[in-house]
Amino acid sequence: MEKEDSEIPRKTEGDERVGRDFQGIGRSKMKMKTRRSGKSWDKETKTTTKKKYWMGCLRAESDESGNVDLTVDFPGELTEPTHLVVMVNGLIGSSQDWRFAAKQMLKKYPQDLVVHCSKRNHSTQTFVGVDVMGERLAEEVRSVIKRHPSLQKISFVGHSLVKDIGDNCPIEEPKERIAGLEPVYFITSASPHLGSRGHKQVPLFSGSHALERLARRMSWCLGKTGKHLFLADSDGGKRDDGKHLLLIRMVYDSRDLKFISALRCFKRRIAYANTSFDHLVGWSTSSIRHHNELPKLQRAPVSEKYPHIVNVEAAVTTSNRKEDRSGTNSNGFKNLDKEEEMIRELTKLSWERVDVSFRGTLQRFLAHNTIQVKTKMINSAGADVIQHMVDNFEP
Repeated sequence: MEKEDSEIPRKTEGDERVGRDFQGIGRSKMKMKTRRSGKSWDKETKTTTKKKYWMGCLRAESDESGNVDLTVDFPGELTEPTHLVVMVNGLIGSSQDWRFAAKQMLKKYPQDLVVHCSKRNHSTQTFVGVDVMGERLAEEVRSVIKRHPSLQKISFVGHSLVKDIGDNCPIEEPKERIAGLEPVYFITSASPHLGSRGHKQVPLFSGSHALERLARRMSWCLGKTGKHLFLADSDGGKRDDGKHLLLIRMVYDSRDLKFISALRCFKRRIAYANTSFDHLVGWSTSSIRHHNELPKLQRAPVSEKYPHIVNVEAAVTTSNRKEDRSGTNSNGFKNLDKEEEMIRELTKLSWERVDVSFRGTLQRFLAHNTIQVKTKMINSAGADVIQHMVDNFEP
């Protein structure tokens, strides 16, 4: 079992700054001494300030399978976190991809959360198919829950490729719990909800019909997952009606597989999307919108605190959206009807949308990874996006 310690501030009575500036806390020798000893500040400090900090230790624990849980320990106290946050990497990713965001979550809510950076699907293991990865993730989540009996709630934060666990973590009615826990947040970041086939869903192809067709034919290079993303997993018959496409099946429930019901259980569903410079996942598919529904953005951010967030939309469903089904299939693919079906069913649930733009920064060319701060050294521009996610999270 490996451990990694960092300083985490614990809020005490009269303390209003906890969670705002974690990095500055560790610079004081006095505070470092506090962390090691578990004692309060010295008498001189107590007389010069009314605000006190107790220091906790950030613990990174890994089990025999290499799965990593991040929690906070306070000296001399038994913490019982109640909310499990599962952070899931994208295609060819790893559990390290969400480490920055995980630490920010724990800085804000040190006593409430267990943050689990999923490791079961990583690197080339992400080629096995969305369904298989969902099964693995569900098994991993159940093992985490067993290790933390105090847990009551569960949330998911995923980047890029989204996996489904609805059929493997049974929904318990009438409480609508997943794996015995109350589902709260389902947060996606630059995720291809509508797949990657045609209709300019992969900006790298610049809308070229020839490149989009070639990508679909070459989707096998990414294994079964590639076929799922490019809606090619039911090809072979004379008629591709989409009934057997996994992404189409995932917007419904079947007798044995509860896909959309699992998604419906979450109190909030939030989609973070890059408006530009994400060469892998287009704005439309990541924000679950038709192209003609994408908002016209102002140059200024919505807040000085979040300079790269250019638009925030409250939760809406198709019941209060004006549907437009007049679009035509200009791609040469029999795909627009499938995309329309996915949008129609997914937006029957309420979604909050957060649009992100890194225009004006050098890191805009790495937007797909910058939105999650995959590597702090080269993706640091996305820190305000993570902060927005943390600030709008309630344990």
